[in-house]
Amino acid sequence: MAKTKLFPALFSLLLHGGAATLPPPRVPAVTVHRCTPPAARLSAGGEKTVTMVVDVEGALLRSSSSRSLFPYFMLVAVEAGSFLRGLLLLLLYPVISLLAGAGGGDVAVRAMAAVAFCGLRESRFRAGRTVLPRWLLDDVGKEAVDAIVTLTRRRSSPAATATVVWASSMPRVMVEPFLREYMAAAEGGGEVVVAAREMKVVWGFYTGVMEDGGEVAAASPEVRRAMEGVDDVVGFSGGSMDLLRSPLVSFCKEVYVVSHEEKSKWRPLPRRREYPRPLVFHDGRLAFLPTPLAAAAMLVWLPFGAALAATRLAVALALPYRHATLLLAATGQSWRLRGSPPPTPTPPPRRATGERRRGQLYVCNHRTLIDPVYVSIALDRPVRAVSYSLSRVSDLLSPIGATVRLARDRAHDGAAMARLLEAGAHVVVCPEGTTCREPYLLRFSPLFAELADGVVPVALAAEAAAFHGTTAGGWKSMDALCYLANPRMCYTVEFLPAVDASPVREGKAASTELANAVQRRVAEALGYESTMLTRKDKYLMLAGNDGVVRRRGDVGAK
Repeated sequence: MAKTKLFPALFSLLLHGGAATLPPPRVPAVTVHRCTPPAARLSAGGEKTVTMVVDVEGALLRSSSSRSLFPYFMLVAVEAGSFLRGLLLLLLYPVISLLAGAGGGDVAVRAMAAVAFCGLRESRFRAGRTVLPRWLLDDVGKEAVDAIVTLTRRRSSPAATATVVWASSMPRVMVEPFLREYMAAAEGGGEVVVAAREMKVVWGFYTGVMEDGGEVAAASPEVRRAMEGVDDVVGFSGGSMDLLRSPLVSFCKEVYVVSHEEKSKWRPLPRRREYPRPLVFHDGRLAFLPTPLAAAAMLVWLPFGAALAATRLAVALALPYRHATLLLAATGQSWRLRGSPPPTPTPPPRRATGERRRGQLYVCNHRTLIDPVYVSIALDRPVRAVSYSLSRVSDLLSPIGATVRLARDRAHDGAAMARLLEAGAHVVVCPEGTTCREPYLLRFSPLFAELADGVVPVALAAEAAAFHGTTAGGWKSMDALCYLANPRMCYTVEFLPAVDASPVREGKAASTELANAVQRRVAEALGYESTMLTRKDKYLMLAGNDGVVRRRGDVGAK
Protein backbone atom coordinates (compact mmCIF):
# COMPACT_ATOMS: atom_id res chain seq x y z
CA MET A 1 0.00 0.00 0.00
CA ALA A 2 2.86 2.38 0.80
CA LYS A 3 4.31 1.83 -2.67
CA THR A 4 1.00 2.58 -4.37
CA LYS A 5 0.82 5.90 -2.52
CA LEU A 6 4.38 6.91 -3.35
CA PHE A 7 3.84 8.02 -6.95
CA PRO A 8 0.74 10.20 -6.21
CA ALA A 9 2.58 11.79 -3.28
CA LEU A 10 5.63 12.63 -5.39
CA PHE A 11 3.45 14.03 -8.19
CA SER A 12 1.48 16.17 -5.74
CA LEU A 13 4.74 17.38 -4.21
CA LEU A 14 5.96 18.38 -7.66
CA LEU A 15 2.78 20.31 -8.47
CA HIS A 16 1.95 21.86 -5.11
CA GLY A 17 5.03 21.94 -2.98
CA GLY A 18 4.55 20.67 0.54
CA ALA A 19 0.86 19.93 0.19
CA ALA A 20 1.55 16.23 -0.24
CA THR A 21 3.23 16.01 3.17
CA LEU A 22 0.11 17.07 5.05
CA PRO A 23 -1.33 14.20 7.10
CA PRO A 24 -4.77 12.99 6.08
CA PRO A 25 -7.63 14.31 8.21
CA ARG A 26 -8.73 12.10 11.06
CA VAL A 27 -12.00 10.36 10.29
CA PRO A 28 -14.32 10.61 13.30
CA ALA A 29 -16.62 7.85 14.42
CA VAL A 30 -19.65 7.92 12.14
CA THR A 31 -22.29 5.37 11.23
CA VAL A 32 -21.86 4.25 7.61
CA HIS A 33 -24.69 2.62 5.63
CA ARG A 34 -23.81 1.08 2.26
CA CYS A 35 -26.98 2.00 0.41
CA THR A 36 -28.92 4.95 -0.98
CA PRO A 37 -30.62 6.95 1.79
CA PRO A 38 -34.05 5.33 2.20
CA ALA A 39 -37.08 7.53 1.72
CA ALA A 40 -38.31 6.69 5.21
CA ARG A 41 -35.08 8.06 6.71
CA LEU A 42 -35.20 11.24 4.70
CA SER A 43 -38.87 11.97 5.26
CA ALA A 44 -38.84 11.22 8.99
CA GLY A 45 -38.76 14.01 11.55
CA GLY A 46 -40.57 16.61 9.52
CA GLU A 47 -40.22 19.15 12.36
CA LYS A 48 -36.42 18.96 12.55
CA THR A 49 -33.83 21.03 10.77
CA VAL A 50 -31.74 18.72 8.63
CA THR A 51 -28.63 19.22 6.51
CA MET A 52 -27.52 16.71 3.89
CA VAL A 53 -23.89 16.72 2.72
CA VAL A 54 -23.87 15.41 -0.85
CA ASP A 55 -20.70 14.29 -2.58
CA VAL A 56 -21.28 15.62 -6.11
CA GLU A 57 -18.98 13.17 -7.88
CA GLY A 58 -19.86 10.20 -5.69
CA ALA A 59 -23.58 10.62 -5.00
CA LEU A 60 -25.02 12.93 -7.67
CA LEU A 61 -23.25 11.99 -10.88
CA ARG A 62 -23.61 8.49 -12.25
CA SER A 63 -19.90 8.35 -13.16
CA SER A 64 -17.92 8.80 -9.98
CA SER A 65 -14.21 8.05 -10.42
CA SER A 66 -11.51 10.67 -10.86
CA ARG A 67 -10.94 9.38 -14.38
CA SER A 68 -14.61 9.97 -15.19
CA LEU A 69 -14.07 13.71 -14.51
CA PHE A 70 -11.68 13.90 -17.46
CA PRO A 71 -14.39 14.93 -20.00
CA TYR A 72 -15.35 17.98 -17.90
CA PHE A 73 -11.77 19.20 -17.70
CA MET A 74 -11.41 18.53 -21.43
CA LEU A 75 -14.46 20.74 -22.04
CA VAL A 76 -12.78 23.51 -20.04
CA ALA A 77 -9.49 23.02 -21.90
CA VAL A 78 -11.09 23.18 -25.37
CA GLU A 79 -13.97 25.61 -24.86
CA ALA A 80 -12.18 28.08 -22.58
CA GLY A 81 -8.73 27.44 -24.03
CA SER A 82 -7.96 25.84 -27.38
CA PHE A 83 -7.64 22.52 -29.18
CA LEU A 84 -3.91 22.62 -28.47
CA ARG A 85 -4.61 22.76 -24.73
CA GLY A 86 -7.03 19.87 -25.19
CA LEU A 87 -4.29 17.88 -26.94
CA LEU A 88 -1.94 18.51 -24.02
CA LEU A 89 -4.56 17.28 -21.55
CA LEU A 90 -5.20 14.18 -23.66
CA LEU A 91 -1.48 13.37 -23.74
CA LEU A 92 -1.49 13.59 -19.95
CA TYR A 93 -4.38 11.12 -19.63
CA PRO A 94 -2.21 7.99 -19.15
CA VAL A 95 -0.56 9.69 -16.17
CA ILE A 96 -3.97 10.78 -14.86
CA SER A 97 -5.29 7.24 -15.17
CA LEU A 98 -2.24 5.87 -13.39
CA LEU A 99 -2.63 8.38 -10.57
CA ALA A 100 -6.31 7.59 -10.12
CA GLY A 101 -5.65 3.84 -10.19
CA ALA A 102 -2.92 4.19 -7.56
CA GLY A 103 -5.28 5.92 -5.16
CA GLY A 104 -4.26 9.46 -5.95
CA GLY A 105 -7.64 10.69 -7.14
CA ASP A 106 -7.13 14.16 -5.71
CA VAL A 107 -3.72 14.44 -7.35
CA ALA A 108 -5.29 13.42 -10.68
CA VAL A 109 -7.88 16.20 -10.30
CA ARG A 110 -5.13 18.71 -9.50
CA ALA A 111 -3.16 17.64 -12.58
CA MET A 112 -6.18 18.03 -14.87
CA ALA A 113 -7.00 21.41 -13.33
CA ALA A 114 -3.41 22.59 -13.85
CA VAL A 115 -3.54 21.88 -17.59
CA ALA A 116 -7.11 23.07 -18.13
CA PHE A 117 -6.87 26.35 -16.21
CA CYS A 118 -3.29 27.57 -16.26
CA GLY A 119 -3.12 30.90 -18.09
CA LEU A 120 -6.87 31.43 -18.54
CA ARG A 121 -8.14 34.91 -17.72
CA GLU A 122 -10.44 34.77 -14.70
CA SER A 123 -12.78 37.54 -15.87
CA ARG A 124 -13.45 35.78 -19.17
CA PHE A 125 -14.06 32.28 -17.82
CA ARG A 126 -17.72 31.38 -18.41
CA ALA A 127 -17.53 27.68 -19.26
CA GLY A 128 -18.73 26.73 -15.78
CA ARG A 129 -22.03 28.44 -16.47
CA THR A 130 -22.45 28.14 -20.24
CA VAL A 131 -20.88 24.79 -21.21
CA LEU A 132 -20.63 22.33 -18.32
CA PRO A 133 -24.26 22.31 -17.05
CA ARG A 134 -25.51 20.72 -20.29
CA TRP A 135 -23.20 17.72 -19.78
CA LEU A 136 -23.42 17.53 -16.00
CA LEU A 137 -27.21 17.31 -16.23
CA ASP A 138 -26.84 14.34 -18.56
CA ASP A 139 -24.73 12.60 -15.89
CA VAL A 140 -27.06 13.25 -12.94
CA GLY A 141 -28.74 10.16 -11.52
CA LYS A 142 -32.51 10.27 -11.15
CA GLU A 143 -32.33 8.29 -7.91
CA ALA A 144 -30.01 10.91 -6.38
CA VAL A 145 -32.37 13.75 -7.31
CA ASP A 146 -35.32 11.80 -5.91
CA ALA A 147 -33.51 11.42 -2.58
CA ILE A 148 -32.76 15.14 -2.41
CA VAL A 149 -36.32 16.07 -3.32
CA THR A 150 -37.64 13.71 -0.63
CA LEU A 151 -35.45 15.41 1.96
CA THR A 152 -36.23 19.00 1.01
CA ARG A 153 -39.99 18.46 0.79
CA ARG A 154 -40.38 16.63 4.06
CA ARG A 155 -41.16 19.69 6.18
CA SER A 156 -44.30 19.48 8.32
CA SER A 157 -43.86 22.89 9.98
CA PRO A 158 -42.53 26.29 8.86
CA ALA A 159 -39.72 26.06 11.41
CA ALA A 160 -38.30 22.91 9.83
CA THR A 161 -35.66 23.44 7.18
CA ALA A 162 -33.63 21.17 4.95
CA THR A 163 -30.33 22.36 3.50
CA VAL A 164 -28.05 20.60 1.06
CA VAL A 165 -24.29 21.15 1.21
CA TRP A 166 -22.71 20.16 -2.10
CA ALA A 167 -19.15 18.85 -1.73
CA SER A 168 -17.04 18.54 -4.86
CA SER A 169 -13.43 17.72 -5.66
CA MET A 170 -13.63 19.82 -8.83
CA PRO A 171 -12.81 23.53 -8.70
CA ARG A 172 -15.63 25.77 -7.52
CA VAL A 173 -15.78 27.68 -10.82
CA MET A 174 -16.64 24.44 -12.62
CA VAL A 175 -19.51 23.21 -10.43
CA GLU A 176 -20.97 26.16 -8.55
CA PRO A 177 -22.96 27.69 -11.47
CA PHE A 178 -24.47 24.29 -12.27
CA LEU A 179 -25.45 23.64 -8.65
CA ARG A 180 -26.85 27.11 -8.04
CA GLU A 181 -28.82 27.44 -11.27
CA TYR A 182 -30.09 23.88 -11.78
CA MET A 183 -29.85 21.79 -8.62
CA ALA A 184 -31.30 24.57 -6.47
CA ALA A 185 -34.68 23.76 -8.03
CA ALA A 186 -34.39 20.20 -6.67
CA GLU A 187 -33.86 21.72 -3.22
CA GLY A 188 -37.07 23.68 -3.52
CA GLY A 189 -35.31 26.96 -4.21
CA GLY A 190 -33.53 27.12 -0.85
CA GLU A 191 -30.03 28.33 -0.12
CA VAL A 192 -27.31 26.59 -2.12
CA VAL A 193 -24.13 25.82 -0.17
CA VAL A 194 -21.10 24.68 -2.16
CA ALA A 195 -17.99 23.26 -0.49
CA ALA A 196 -15.36 23.23 -3.21
CA ARG A 197 -11.84 24.53 -3.61
CA GLU A 198 -10.93 27.69 -5.46
CA MET A 199 -8.41 28.03 -8.25
CA LYS A 200 -5.60 30.40 -7.33
CA VAL A 201 -5.39 33.62 -9.35
CA VAL A 202 -2.41 35.90 -9.94
CA TRP A 203 -2.79 39.22 -11.79
CA GLY A 204 -6.20 38.17 -13.10
CA PHE A 205 -5.05 34.82 -14.56
CA TYR A 206 -5.55 31.31 -13.22
CA THR A 207 -2.29 29.73 -12.13
CA GLY A 208 -3.61 26.19 -12.48
CA VAL A 209 -3.07 25.53 -8.76
CA MET A 210 -5.98 24.53 -6.51
CA GLU A 211 -6.29 25.28 -2.82
CA ASP A 212 -4.69 22.64 -0.60
CA GLY A 213 -7.00 20.04 0.90
CA GLY A 214 -10.68 20.38 1.76
CA GLU A 215 -10.16 22.15 5.07
CA VAL A 216 -10.61 25.62 3.56
CA ALA A 217 -13.86 24.67 1.82
CA ALA A 218 -15.22 22.94 4.92
CA ALA A 219 -14.40 25.93 7.10
CA SER A 220 -16.05 28.51 4.82
CA PRO A 221 -18.64 30.79 6.47
CA GLU A 222 -21.54 29.47 4.38
CA VAL A 223 -20.77 25.87 5.37
CA ARG A 224 -20.53 26.85 9.04
CA ARG A 225 -23.89 28.63 8.84
CA ALA A 226 -25.49 25.56 7.25
CA MET A 227 -24.29 23.41 10.16
CA GLU A 228 -25.21 25.72 13.04
CA GLY A 229 -28.24 24.76 15.10
CA VAL A 230 -29.04 21.74 12.97
CA ASP A 231 -30.79 18.76 14.52
CA ASP A 232 -29.49 16.19 12.06
CA VAL A 233 -26.70 16.00 9.46
CA VAL A 234 -26.70 13.18 6.91
CA GLY A 235 -23.93 12.39 4.45
CA PHE A 236 -24.45 10.95 0.97
CA SER A 237 -21.41 9.59 -0.87
CA GLY A 238 -20.38 7.06 -3.51
CA GLY A 239 -18.32 3.91 -3.71
CA SER A 240 -15.05 5.85 -3.65
CA MET A 241 -16.04 7.17 -0.21
CA ASP A 242 -14.31 10.49 -0.80
CA LEU A 243 -16.69 12.14 1.66
CA LEU A 244 -15.34 9.97 4.48
CA ARG A 245 -11.90 11.49 3.86
CA SER A 246 -13.26 15.03 3.87
CA PRO A 247 -13.40 17.31 6.93
CA LEU A 248 -17.14 17.66 6.23
CA VAL A 249 -17.71 14.15 7.61
CA SER A 250 -17.02 15.49 11.10
CA PHE A 251 -20.45 17.19 10.97
CA CYS A 252 -22.34 14.02 9.99
CA LYS A 253 -24.13 11.59 12.26
CA GLU A 254 -24.69 9.07 9.47
CA VAL A 255 -23.22 8.63 6.00
CA TYR A 256 -24.93 6.65 3.25
CA VAL A 257 -22.51 5.23 0.67
CA VAL A 258 -24.00 3.94 -2.57
CA SER A 259 -22.01 1.08 -4.11
CA HIS A 260 -20.71 0.99 -7.68
CA GLU A 261 -23.05 -1.92 -8.43
CA GLU A 262 -26.10 -0.05 -7.22
CA LYS A 263 -25.01 3.11 -8.98
CA SER A 264 -24.63 1.30 -12.28
CA LYS A 265 -28.40 0.77 -12.22
CA TRP A 266 -29.20 4.45 -11.79
CA ARG A 267 -31.17 6.09 -14.57
CA PRO A 268 -30.37 9.42 -16.20
CA LEU A 269 -32.83 12.27 -15.94
CA PRO A 270 -35.15 12.28 -18.95
CA ARG A 271 -34.19 15.40 -20.91
CA ARG A 272 -36.57 18.37 -20.67
CA ARG A 273 -39.24 16.55 -18.67
CA GLU A 274 -37.45 15.90 -15.37
CA TYR A 275 -34.58 18.36 -15.25
CA PRO A 276 -34.81 20.36 -12.02
CA ARG A 277 -34.79 23.47 -14.22
CA PRO A 278 -35.25 23.60 -18.01
CA LEU A 279 -31.99 23.80 -19.96
CA VAL A 280 -32.74 26.29 -22.74
CA PHE A 281 -29.36 27.91 -23.40
CA HIS A 282 -25.85 26.54 -23.49
CA ASP A 283 -22.69 27.34 -25.41
CA GLY A 284 -19.55 25.66 -26.69
CA ARG A 285 -18.47 24.15 -29.98
CA LEU A 286 -18.41 20.46 -29.05
CA ALA A 287 -21.62 18.54 -29.70
CA PHE A 288 -20.41 15.44 -27.82
CA LEU A 289 -18.95 14.61 -24.42
CA PRO A 290 -15.14 14.45 -24.93
CA THR A 291 -14.24 11.19 -23.24
CA PRO A 292 -10.60 10.17 -23.83
CA LEU A 293 -11.48 8.05 -26.86
CA ALA A 294 -13.88 10.63 -28.30
CA ALA A 295 -11.38 13.46 -27.72
CA ALA A 296 -8.65 11.49 -29.50
CA ALA A 297 -10.98 10.84 -32.45
CA MET A 298 -11.87 14.56 -32.59
CA LEU A 299 -8.24 15.70 -32.65
CA VAL A 300 -7.39 13.17 -35.36
CA TRP A 301 -10.42 14.33 -37.36
CA LEU A 302 -9.65 18.06 -37.20
CA PRO A 303 -7.33 18.31 -40.25
CA PHE A 304 -9.63 16.09 -42.30
CA GLY A 305 -12.62 18.15 -41.14
CA ALA A 306 -10.96 21.38 -42.24
CA ALA A 307 -10.30 19.95 -45.71
CA LEU A 308 -13.84 18.58 -45.90
CA ALA A 309 -15.31 21.96 -44.90
CA ALA A 310 -13.34 23.68 -47.68
CA THR A 311 -14.47 21.07 -50.21
CA ARG A 312 -18.12 21.33 -49.21
CA LEU A 313 -17.97 25.11 -49.38
CA ALA A 314 -16.41 25.04 -52.85
CA VAL A 315 -19.09 22.64 -54.11
CA ALA A 316 -21.91 24.75 -52.67
CA LEU A 317 -20.56 27.95 -54.22
CA ALA A 318 -19.67 26.52 -57.64
CA LEU A 319 -22.56 24.22 -58.54
CA PRO A 320 -26.35 24.65 -58.82
CA TYR A 321 -28.38 23.37 -55.88
CA ARG A 322 -29.76 20.28 -57.62
CA HIS A 323 -26.24 19.06 -58.45
CA ALA A 324 -24.50 20.31 -55.32
CA THR A 325 -26.88 18.61 -52.90
CA LEU A 326 -26.15 15.18 -54.43
CA LEU A 327 -22.42 15.62 -54.06
CA LEU A 328 -22.74 17.07 -50.55
CA ALA A 329 -24.95 14.18 -49.47
CA ALA A 330 -22.14 11.81 -50.51
CA THR A 331 -19.84 13.63 -48.05
CA GLY A 332 -22.31 13.28 -45.16
CA GLN A 333 -24.10 16.63 -45.53
CA SER A 334 -27.72 15.71 -46.10
CA TRP A 335 -31.17 17.26 -45.74
CA ARG A 336 -34.76 16.06 -45.58
CA LEU A 337 -37.96 17.68 -46.81
CA ARG A 338 -41.17 16.99 -44.96
CA GLY A 339 -44.40 17.88 -46.65
CA SER A 340 -44.44 19.87 -49.86
CA PRO A 341 -43.09 23.34 -50.53
CA PRO A 342 -45.62 25.99 -51.55
CA PRO A 343 -46.26 26.04 -55.30
CA THR A 344 -44.28 28.44 -57.41
CA PRO A 345 -46.62 31.33 -58.24
CA THR A 346 -47.14 32.15 -61.89
CA PRO A 347 -46.08 35.76 -62.47
CA PRO A 348 -49.04 37.83 -63.68
CA PRO A 349 -48.64 39.99 -66.73
CA ARG A 350 -46.99 43.31 -65.92
CA ARG A 351 -49.54 46.06 -65.63
CA ALA A 352 -49.31 49.36 -67.39
CA THR A 353 -48.13 50.90 -64.13
CA GLY A 354 -45.24 48.42 -63.98
CA GLU A 355 -46.54 46.84 -60.74
CA ARG A 356 -45.18 43.39 -60.04
CA ARG A 357 -46.45 40.57 -57.88
CA ARG A 358 -45.34 40.88 -54.25
CA GLY A 359 -42.84 38.37 -52.97
CA GLN A 360 -43.44 35.65 -50.37
CA LEU A 361 -42.42 35.86 -46.72
CA TYR A 362 -41.10 32.69 -45.05
CA VAL A 363 -40.95 32.65 -41.25
CA CYS A 364 -38.50 30.13 -39.74
CA ASN A 365 -37.24 29.11 -36.36
CA HIS A 366 -33.50 29.74 -36.06
CA ARG A 367 -31.08 26.81 -35.68
CA THR A 368 -27.90 27.95 -37.46
CA LEU A 369 -26.85 30.82 -39.70
CA ILE A 370 -27.37 28.69 -42.84
CA ASP A 371 -31.11 28.24 -42.25
CA PRO A 372 -31.99 30.41 -45.31
CA VAL A 373 -29.69 28.32 -47.50
CA TYR A 374 -31.68 25.16 -46.84
CA VAL A 375 -34.97 26.98 -47.33
CA SER A 376 -33.64 28.10 -50.71
CA ILE A 377 -32.57 24.53 -51.55
CA ALA A 378 -35.97 23.14 -50.58
CA LEU A 379 -37.76 25.78 -52.66
CA ASP A 380 -35.28 25.40 -55.53
CA ARG A 381 -35.35 29.15 -56.04
CA PRO A 382 -33.32 32.13 -54.83
CA VAL A 383 -34.27 33.76 -51.54
CA ARG A 384 -33.16 36.87 -49.69
CA ALA A 385 -32.21 36.47 -46.05
CA VAL A 386 -32.48 39.23 -43.47
CA SER A 387 -30.42 39.23 -40.31
CA TYR A 388 -29.72 41.51 -37.39
CA SER A 389 -26.01 40.86 -37.64
CA LEU A 390 -23.64 38.51 -39.38
CA SER A 391 -19.88 38.21 -39.48
CA ARG A 392 -18.18 39.43 -42.65
CA VAL A 393 -16.66 35.99 -43.27
CA SER A 394 -20.04 34.24 -43.04
CA ASP A 395 -21.59 36.81 -45.37
CA LEU A 396 -18.83 36.35 -47.97
CA LEU A 397 -19.22 32.55 -47.84
CA SER A 398 -23.01 32.60 -48.26
CA PRO A 399 -24.12 30.77 -51.45
CA ILE A 400 -27.38 32.79 -51.60
CA GLY A 401 -25.73 36.19 -51.83
CA ALA A 402 -25.41 39.09 -49.45
CA THR A 403 -27.65 39.17 -46.41
CA VAL A 404 -29.85 42.21 -45.87
CA ARG A 405 -28.84 43.70 -42.54
CA LEU A 406 -31.37 44.92 -40.03
CA ALA A 407 -30.67 47.74 -37.59
CA ARG A 408 -32.96 46.85 -34.65
CA ASP A 409 -35.02 49.90 -35.53
CA ARG A 410 -38.64 48.92 -36.14
CA ALA A 411 -39.34 51.52 -38.82
CA HIS A 412 -36.04 50.96 -40.63
CA ASP A 413 -36.24 47.17 -40.55
CA GLY A 414 -39.88 47.06 -41.61
CA ALA A 415 -39.16 49.35 -44.57
CA ALA A 416 -36.16 47.23 -45.63
CA MET A 417 -38.17 43.99 -45.69
CA ALA A 418 -41.14 45.71 -47.33
CA ARG A 419 -38.93 46.87 -50.19
CA LEU A 420 -37.73 43.32 -50.79
CA LEU A 421 -41.29 42.01 -50.87
CA GLU A 422 -42.43 44.79 -53.18
CA ALA A 423 -39.59 43.86 -55.53
CA GLY A 424 -40.97 40.31 -55.73
CA ALA A 425 -38.26 38.62 -53.66
CA HIS A 426 -38.80 35.55 -51.53
CA VAL A 427 -37.73 36.72 -48.08
CA VAL A 428 -36.63 34.42 -45.24
CA VAL A 429 -36.79 35.86 -41.73
CA CYS A 430 -36.01 34.25 -38.36
CA PRO A 431 -38.09 36.27 -35.85
CA GLU A 432 -36.43 34.64 -32.83
CA GLY A 433 -33.47 36.93 -33.52
CA THR A 434 -30.92 34.35 -32.37
CA THR A 435 -30.30 30.63 -32.47
CA CYS A 436 -31.40 28.08 -29.88
CA ARG A 437 -29.91 24.58 -29.77
CA GLU A 438 -32.36 22.92 -27.42
CA PRO A 439 -35.96 21.93 -28.31
CA TYR A 440 -37.39 25.32 -27.40
CA LEU A 441 -38.56 28.30 -29.45
CA LEU A 442 -37.79 31.82 -28.29
CA ARG A 443 -40.32 34.61 -28.58
CA PHE A 444 -41.16 35.56 -32.17
CA SER A 445 -40.78 39.26 -32.92
CA PRO A 446 -44.14 40.41 -34.38
CA LEU A 447 -42.72 42.73 -37.05
CA PHE A 448 -43.07 40.12 -39.82
CA ALA A 449 -46.84 39.95 -39.26
CA GLU A 450 -47.23 43.53 -40.47
CA LEU A 451 -45.40 43.13 -43.79
CA ALA A 452 -47.43 40.66 -45.89
CA ASP A 453 -50.99 39.42 -46.33
CA GLY A 454 -49.79 35.86 -45.85
CA VAL A 455 -46.74 34.19 -44.34
CA VAL A 456 -45.44 30.65 -44.75
CA PRO A 457 -44.13 29.10 -41.49
CA VAL A 458 -41.10 26.83 -41.93
CA ALA A 459 -40.02 24.35 -39.25
CA LEU A 460 -36.29 23.65 -39.23
CA ALA A 461 -34.28 21.05 -37.31
CA ALA A 462 -30.49 20.69 -37.50
CA GLU A 463 -28.35 17.74 -36.40
CA ALA A 464 -24.57 17.75 -36.04
CA ALA A 465 -22.26 14.93 -35.00
CA ALA A 466 -19.22 16.78 -33.65
CA PHE A 467 -19.32 20.59 -33.76
CA HIS A 468 -22.03 23.17 -33.20
CA GLY A 469 -22.36 25.79 -35.91
CA THR A 470 -23.32 28.52 -33.44
CA THR A 471 -21.68 30.23 -30.49
CA ALA A 472 -22.46 33.15 -28.19
CA GLY A 473 -19.02 33.74 -26.73
CA GLY A 474 -16.64 32.31 -29.33
CA TRP A 475 -15.41 33.34 -32.78
CA LYS A 476 -18.58 33.84 -34.76
CA SER A 477 -16.71 34.08 -38.04
CA MET A 478 -16.03 30.33 -37.66
CA ASP A 479 -19.70 29.34 -37.34
CA ALA A 480 -20.20 28.17 -40.92
CA LEU A 481 -16.83 26.42 -41.11
CA CYS A 482 -17.40 24.59 -37.83
CA TYR A 483 -20.74 23.30 -39.06
CA LEU A 484 -19.26 22.20 -42.40
CA ALA A 485 -16.41 20.39 -40.59
CA ASN A 486 -18.81 17.83 -39.11
CA PRO A 487 -18.32 14.28 -40.40
CA ARG A 488 -22.08 14.12 -40.87
CA MET A 489 -24.98 16.47 -40.36
CA CYS A 490 -28.58 16.73 -41.48
CA TYR A 491 -31.15 19.49 -41.88
CA THR A 492 -34.88 18.86 -41.82
CA VAL A 493 -37.13 21.39 -43.58
CA GLU A 494 -40.91 21.35 -43.26
CA PHE A 495 -43.19 23.92 -44.89
CA LEU A 496 -46.39 24.47 -42.94
CA PRO A 497 -49.70 25.79 -44.32
CA ALA A 498 -49.67 29.52 -45.01
CA VAL A 499 -51.08 31.81 -42.35
CA ASP A 500 -53.38 34.68 -43.32
CA ALA A 501 -51.90 37.93 -41.99
CA SER A 502 -54.36 40.30 -43.64
CA PRO A 503 -56.32 40.91 -40.37
CA VAL A 504 -53.14 42.43 -38.91
CA ARG A 505 -52.60 44.70 -41.92
CA GLU A 506 -56.25 45.73 -41.76
CA GLY A 507 -56.02 46.52 -38.06
CA LYS A 508 -58.43 43.75 -37.01
CA ALA A 509 -55.85 41.71 -35.04
CA ALA A 510 -52.69 42.40 -33.09
CA SER A 511 -49.38 41.47 -34.66
CA THR A 512 -48.28 39.83 -31.41
CA GLU A 513 -51.23 37.42 -31.56
CA LEU A 514 -50.29 36.32 -35.05
CA ALA A 515 -46.62 35.98 -34.11
CA ASN A 516 -47.52 33.79 -31.13
CA ALA A 517 -49.81 31.67 -33.31
CA VAL A 518 -47.04 31.09 -35.86
CA GLN A 519 -44.63 30.24 -33.04
CA ARG A 520 -47.06 27.64 -31.69
CA ARG A 521 -47.52 26.06 -35.14
CA VAL A 522 -43.79 25.70 -35.65
CA ALA A 523 -43.32 24.33 -32.11
CA GLU A 524 -46.06 21.74 -32.61
CA ALA A 525 -44.56 20.61 -35.91
CA LEU A 526 -41.15 20.10 -34.30
CA GLY A 527 -42.30 18.82 -30.92
CA TYR A 528 -40.62 21.79 -29.23
CA GLU A 529 -41.84 24.04 -26.42
CA SER A 530 -42.68 27.69 -26.92
CA THR A 531 -41.17 30.23 -24.53
CA MET A 532 -41.23 33.99 -24.07
CA LEU A 533 -37.46 34.16 -23.72
CA THR A 534 -35.63 36.56 -26.01
CA ARG A 535 -32.23 37.17 -27.54
CA LYS A 536 -31.36 39.41 -24.62
CA ASP A 537 -32.06 36.61 -22.13
CA LYS A 538 -29.73 34.29 -24.04
CA TYR A 539 -26.80 36.67 -24.24
CA LEU A 540 -27.12 37.86 -20.67
CA MET A 541 -26.68 34.26 -19.57
CA LEU A 542 -24.08 33.04 -22.08
CA ALA A 543 -21.99 36.14 -22.77
CA GLY A 544 -22.81 38.62 -20.01
CA ASN A 545 -24.17 41.22 -22.44
CA ASP A 546 -27.40 41.96 -24.31
CA GLY A 547 -26.13 40.64 -27.63
CA VAL A 548 -26.03 44.05 -29.32
CA VAL A 549 -22.76 45.15 -30.90
CA ARG A 550 -22.14 48.82 -30.17
CA ARG A 551 -19.01 49.39 -32.19
CA ARG A 552 -18.16 50.07 -35.75
CA GLY A 553 -17.81 47.10 -38.02
CA ASP A 554 -20.17 44.34 -38.90
CA VAL A 555 -19.02 41.45 -36.77
CA GLY A 556 -22.01 40.88 -34.58
CA ALA A 557 -23.72 38.46 -32.35
CA LYS A 558 -26.04 35.97 -33.92
